[in-house]
Amino acid sequence: MAPRRTKAKDLRRRTANRPERKTIVVFCEGEASEPDYINGLKRLPDVRANTSINIEIHPEQGVPFILVQRAVERSRDDEVDECWCVFDVEWPKNHPNLKQAIRLADEHGIRLAISNPCFELWLILHFEDQTAFMNTSEAERKSRKLDGRSGKRIDPDQYVQHRHAASERASLLAIRHARNQSLFPNNNPSSTMGDLLEAIDP
Repeated sequence: MAPRRTKAKDLRRRTANRPERKTIVVFCEGEASEPDYINGLKRLPDVRANTSINIEIHPEQGVPFILVQRAVERSRDDEVDECWCVFDVEWPKNHPNLKQAIRLADEHGIRLAISNPCFELWLILHFEDQTAFMNTSEAERKSRKLDGRSGKRIDPDQYVQHRHAASERASLLAIRHARNQSLFPNNNPSSTMGDLLEAIDP
């Protein structure tokens, strides 16, 4: 007669010593180009192996301050390593409460990827330099001309292969603004999307 089991069997799956994936939640104000781009990053093999990315879109395309408030709430989840907000400045009329949104994010450790005037500036930087001031409509027009799309949605495969060039161009813009003491929100054109890229795809 076989001896009675005195200890419950450990049903947890035994896994190899793989590092745990980093969990990032990204809050977007737009429902097309920004999520399309981030979903393109998610499909990259190295990103898929090392990072779990969840995208949350405000149902009413909320302004930056509301996005940051939602990110602060979500950041209390112990399963989340980083919360990011992706939003625009907009020109000629800036989003309301931008500085308050940035201050709230800083107080709670929320990371920000801000494009000035808009996300389309970040897209432009994948193809060429952009050093002159742009308003939102100019950036949208130029971005569509460069990638040939007709609406808001983008094909991320056109962009991911040029992502490091875009980050380099954005870094050079940041250096130029620092040298000229062009402070936010007057640092147009600029984008800190490269910071998010580094967090997702180091």
